[in-house]
Amino acid sequence: MAGTNTGSRNVEVLLVNDVEQLGKRGEIVRVKPGYARNYLLPQGQATIATEQNKRMVEKHRARLAALEVDRLKALQKVADAVNKYSATIEANATADNQLYGSVVARDISEVLKAAGHPVEADHVKLDGPIRELGMYTVKLKFHDKVQTDVKIWVVPSATSG
Repeated sequence: MAGTNTGSRNVEVLLVNDVEQLGKRGEIVRVKPGYARNYLLPQGQATIATEQNKRMVEKHRARLAALEVDRLKALQKVADAVNKYSATIEANATADNQLYGSVVARDISEVLKAAGHPVEADHVKLDGPIRELGMYTVKLKFHDKVQTDVKIWVVPSATSG
């Protein structure tokens, strides 16, 4: 059979989508020609990794890296601003400073957003809900590389008492 010896050589393809147990979108992987010809290419999962496609992928990766750097800078600005801020949360409490409810990440996020800081509830890292009046240092994690603290004052509301 003519042409069967090409089966032992792998071909490079550029993944258009994530392919389980092969790679992620944008990666260049080596596969058997039959797998590329019969599955990856007809299904639209990959394209042939030409030099032009490789250059486009590298440009795209560089653009994504630049965007990530900008995003980290923006997150660091938010973290620096929040670190200098202290928020006050009013809560109903008993005479011995126990809260009737508790203060959770969502409450802290809402107070910070109201003050103009774009902090989501999943950025707030509490060990557990706050159940007493007092001052707390709460950790905020925007990204693995961008973390800070914010001071939260839990005070009795005007109607407590």
